Amino acid sequence: MVKQLDENARGAGPDHIGIRLWTAWEGWKAEFVMAMNAAGHDWFTPSRATMLGFLPRKGLRQSDLITRMGVSKQAVQQLIDGLEQEAVLERIPDPADRRGRIVRPTAKGRVALDDADRIKAEIEARIRARMGEERFRLLYETLGEMRRDGEGAA
Repeated sequence: MVKQLDENARGAGPDHIGIRLWTAWEGWKAEFVMAMNAAGHDWFTPSRATMLGFLPRKGLRQSDLITRMGVSKQAVQQLIDGLEQEAVLERIPDPADRRGRIVRPTAKGRVALDDADRIKAEIEARIRARMGEERFRLLYETLGEMRRDGEGAA
C-alpha cells in the first residue's frame, strides 16, 4: 500500500500518513528552535531540543535518558557533553547508586525550559487559530489516541 502511495505521488514525493506526520513534526520543531534561538538560546538545536524534551526538570538517570530516547549511548553522551559545556545541564552522582549519574538542568537550563514552555504554548495557539477550535481538538485527541495505541509496540 505504501509503495503504491509513493509511486502515485507523480513526482511530488511520497504521500502517506507517515510522511505527513513527519513533515508536520519537522515544521513544528523548526519553528520551535528558531523561536528559542530568538529568545537568546543560541545553543539550542533540533537534536538538543529533542533530548531536552525527554528530560524532566528534576533530572533523570543518564541510563534512563538513553532508554527513553531510543538512540545510542554515544549519541546521548555527545548531546549531554555539549549541553554541559554550555552550562545548560549538569551531571551529579545518583544518590541511589553511586555508579550512576543524574542529568539535570542548571539554572540556565531551567530558564530555557521556562522559555520553551512559553514558546510551545504560543506555537500551539497559532496552530489552533489556523485550524479552528473543533479541528484542533479532534487532531489533538486523535494524536493522543495514536500515542496510547502505540505504547509498548515494538
